[in-house]
Amino acid sequence: MTATAQRQRQTPVPRRKRLPVSNFAAKTTMALTGLVFVGFVFVHMYGNLHIYRGQEEFDHYAHWLREILMPLLPYEGMLWILRVVLLLSLVLHIGCGVLLWSRARRARGAFPRQGLHRPDALMARYMLGTGVVLLLFVVFHILDLTLGVQPVAAGSFEAGSAYANLVASFQRPLVAAFYMLTMLVLTVHVAHGTWTAANDLGATGKRLRQVAAWVAGLVAVAICLGNISIPVMVLLGVIQ
Repeated sequence: MTATAQRQRQTPVPRRKRLPVSNFAAKTTMALTGLVFVGFVFVHMYGNLHIYRGQEEFDHYAHWLREILMPLLPYEGMLWILRVVLLLSLVLHIGCGVLLWSRARRARGAFPRQGLHRPDALMARYMLGTGVVLLLFVVFHILDLTLGVQPVAAGSFEAGSAYANLVASFQRPLVAAFYMLTMLVLTVHVAHGTWTAANDLGATGKRLRQVAAWVAGLVAVAICLGNISIPVMVLLGVIQ
């Protein structure tokens, strides 16, 4: 054995540095929190469709949300629990998303692979961008219809008047257009995100992946059409 070989055998192999958060843990966290948001936006869309039943029914639904599980919980108690859960999910979702994106960017190096034109690859590439758009929309939506902050909200905003506030907001063409465009962005994000979540949570079989893709697409389209129909009907004067 040569001296060089002996030195190589004697030199300890450096131990691989363990990541504080593994890619598996980050992907699983993103999948679970993403499904929380998908469930929320679907239920939120269903609640918004109460507007077609008239002002009294829509305002009653909005008021009912604040009284869920009373007197076991205080007024708006369940809403605050949901807000905390959604906020924690948002922090975890964004944090893990940025972490995985930065690691993938470092792994690609200075010469990333070219020629990936598959639909799923293109959708994955824009997930961070669509996520940023949705985050900005959430902030705008809260300022507009929850807090009534001027000049974001309509000038006629009145706390507690859910129906009137929603109609007044969508009677502004720019706000309605921004909402509808955001719903298209949401469709892409929900469709690809739900399909990815199913894969990350173990849906690896070919047939199961196909079912997950169909379910993800149908849920995303249903959310999009249900939400977009409201500003369209407001602009057409059907809802007023």
